[in-house]
Amino acid sequence: MPNIVLFSGSSHQDLSQRVADRLGLELGKVVTKKFSNQETSVEIGESVRGEDVYIVQSGCGEINDNLMELLIMINACKIASSSRVTAVIPCFPYARQDKKDKVGESRAPISAKLVANMLSVAGADHIITMDLHASQIQGFFDIPVDNLYAEPAVLQWIRENIAEWRNCIIVSPDAGGAKRVTSIADRLNVEFALIHKERKKANEVDRMVLVGDVKDRVAILVDDMADTCGTICHAADKLLSAGATKVYAILTHGIFSGPAISRINNAAFEAVVVTNTIPQEDKMKHCAKIQVIDISMILAEAIRRTHNGESVSYLFSHVPL
Repeated sequence: MPNIVLFSGSSHQDLSQRVADRLGLELGKVVTKKFSNQETSVEIGESVRGEDVYIVQSGCGEINDNLMELLIMINACKIASSSRVTAVIPCFPYARQDKKDKVGESRAPISAKLVANMLSVAGADHIITMDLHASQIQGFFDIPVDNLYAEPAVLQWIRENIAEWRNCIIVSPDAGGAKRVTSIADRLNVEFALIHKERKKANEVDRMVLVGDVKDRVAILVDDMADTCGTICHAADKLLSAGATKVYAILTHGIFSGPAISRINNAAFEAVVVTNTIPQEDKMKHCAKIQVIDISMILAEAIRRTHNGESVSYLFSHVPL
């Protein structure tokens, strides 16, 4: 693939290296450091003039620092005369702040829109991301956005790792994920259920109501992300009390902050499966239930197809081999 350069930010270098290996590329030379006052400094170590540049940086870890680093890298490549700069953001930062939820929140920010504006102003020509918290975030941009889905990889994992998958039921832990679970259930030819939840405040669930019959079924909770894991752990208890034989959780983005790991360890999950959009090595050391699906091939194929001017929509229904 001529005229392409792949750079890695510091948030998830393992994933960047996996993507580079899949594409048969060497990661571009870049040095990131901080001055004593904590300002971020980026030095691009090779020419990008006329090149198609891809920068892999996930919205995890020190999110604000990593976001700023991404913006600086985009701008550095843009003013160095690259032909196009694509930000590959496996986990989009601030994606949960995409709307004003309640009446009276007139002063609440829509921070996902702010991040979209910042990426555009920095010079990004194209965004590649995965499983946005709300697909409407694509509308915050005036540049092309490819929102990839982990669904093909999830389907493959279910068929290969859950022996009783034909007797399973796919469950959404909230009403907002109904579209996601119905799509997976249809492709597996199984039934689905959902849990309606009410929150007192952010990261704290007040009440849950199960809609659907999970008795004597293997229940598979599917969601785009889990942070403190209060929702999925309450949902697992609800499913077991309703007669489910086993409970799995499959999540695209495993944030796992605060008490998440202790909650998972104390919950009755057979496994909590996440993709590697966020590094999980440290979390796996403290929780044997966490398993990881590698989605580097999906990102690599999206980059290859974008660079070659091919359709990316094929990836919405297939796992590239």
